[in-house]
Amino acid sequence: MKKTLCAAAMTFATLAGAASAADLKICVEGAYPPFSETATDGSVVGFDIDIANALCADMGKSCEMLKTDWDGIIPALLERKCDAIIASMSITEERKQVIDFSGKYYNTPGRFVGKDGMSEDDLSGKTVGVQRGTIHQAFMEGEFPDVELKLYGSQDEVYLDLVAGRIDASMADSIAQLDGFLNTEAGDGFGFFGGSYSIPKYHGDGAGIGVRKADTELRDAFSTSISNIRTSGEYETINSKYFAFDIYGG
Repeated sequence: MKKTLCAAAMTFATLAGAASAADLKICVEGAYPPFSETATDGSVVGFDIDIANALCADMGKSCEMLKTDWDGIIPALLERKCDAIIASMSITEERKQVIDFSGKYYNTPGRFVGKDGMSEDDLSGKTVGVQRGTIHQAFMEGEFPDVELKLYGSQDEVYLDLVAGRIDASMADSIAQLDGFLNTEAGDGFGFFGGSYSIPKYHGDGAGIGVRKADTELRDAFSTSISNIRTSGEYETINSKYFAFDIYGG
């Protein structure tokens, strides 16, 4: 009798777990404010997260956000730990050799940040921090090969070393650096310098949603939902929560 009751309980638990499982698991980063950051309660919040939730709602899917280190985010997708990546990942030809992408959901340029008054002419002999495995690393290696690079696992680590004086400048997305650093207390005394960079061979075609190559229906569903939330005004509502202008880009 006990064995029967235990078996029934285990079956019920299994069915309950299956019923509560999300339709889609979304890999997010959680260390790239204001696009994604980890709140004090451990949850992940930000523009990327709000967009992910809006797209899931438009598709009629329940979604679970899985915080994943940037270095391991594509492997996690390929290993089926998640079904999609929504983590400000730029659509580049190199990445398209491995995974597929929806259409873009925003597009903003990269810029340098350093001490107030710094210029690109000052980069010679200096050290620039970039997040490892990003378009900004590829850009620096291609366009500024003589500048020493220091690579980091997250953009937050770049800011810490910039403030501590262990590096001289940062190269990253302009909006991420504005809201994640320059507009904070830690960013006092720092500013943008040099031009705004959006070179397709490095920076790609904007940030898209990464999926496995075989998941063409899911890719197309995300692209359709991006268009839907743009048309409905949901995108504008989310955008205005974080930014004073439309970051969708041209």
